[in-house]
Amino acid sequence: MQAARTVDALLNQWLASLLARGASQYTIDGYRHDVSVFLTGFAASRGAVDTAMVKPLEALPVAALSDVTPRDMRDWMAQLRVDGLGKASVSRALSALKTFYGYAAETHGVKADPVRAARGPRAPKPLPRPLPAADAMLVLDSADLAHQTGQPDWIIKRDTAALTLLYGCGLRISEGLSLLGRDAPLGATLTITGKRGKERQVPVLVQTREAVEAYRAACPFDLIPDGPLFRGARGGALNPRALRKTMQQVRVMLGLPDDATPHALRHSFATHLMEAGGNLRAIQTLLGHASLSTTQRYTAVDEERLLAVYEKSHPSVVGVGTRQG
Repeated sequence: MQAARTVDALLNQWLASLLARGASQYTIDGYRHDVSVFLTGFAASRGAVDTAMVKPLEALPVAALSDVTPRDMRDWMAQLRVDGLGKASVSRALSALKTFYGYAAETHGVKADPVRAARGPRAPKPLPRPLPAADAMLVLDSADLAHQTGQPDWIIKRDTAALTLLYGCGLRISEGLSLLGRDAPLGATLTITGKRGKERQVPVLVQTREAVEAYRAACPFDLIPDGPLFRGARGGALNPRALRKTMQQVRVMLGLPDDATPHALRHSFATHLMEAGGNLRAIQTLLGHASLSTTQRYTAVDEERLLAVYEKSHPSVVGVGTRQG
């Protein structure tokens, strides 16, 4: 690889390397924009200006990138906020710049410490958006209706079983689809290996066991102990995209919001337990959360729901405008 002399050439070289590794054109365009905004401002601060003859990035040598300072980083991120970018967009731009500087350090010896040390704004985690209990049950009852006419009965039963498992046991989609043939028939409890290899025990409802058994009885493939429990149409492991597609079809059919995804069934499991008076520590264990603070987000969801009910039904609100003074 020939060493780039200017920042413009290095930027193009980096983007070409990403494209060669399979990055989409959408990603390439986004990275080019985010990094160019920083580099253009950085070049201007170093005296490289846009003229009729030469562009700032074409005039700036690669070695100048080593002169970046923490103040450059702070000023850039502050300007992005002034320009109206949200916290998530600023964090995305910073991630792109770190990737570019990592490439520059590896290929051209550029010093990247101030960029690597920069911290983007912390965006608050959005609250989980569970389905109401009635809608969750409707999804499980309607999963078979999402398929086009002619879909094999075993696939209908497979998707119904998988979605029932996610809701009934509060599983991540990766956890549900990682089950092996030896895990069935399901017992009263199920051992799940979650993030970082941490195991947990979850109870299994009768309805969940029945849905999985209905799928097993209809499945045309040999569900060997060491093979995947949930199979794709050709017999391999079921791809999560297929289950998400089923959920999308159900969502459209029932008129549910866009955030009604397979993962929303896990959120629904936790929220409905919370609404029923479930213990926070117990729910943490069932979900496999490493931190209680993660589980506490469901407390906020429950409080939000209670406030909405309160505002809708409290006499002091309902009676506004109807009482005679």
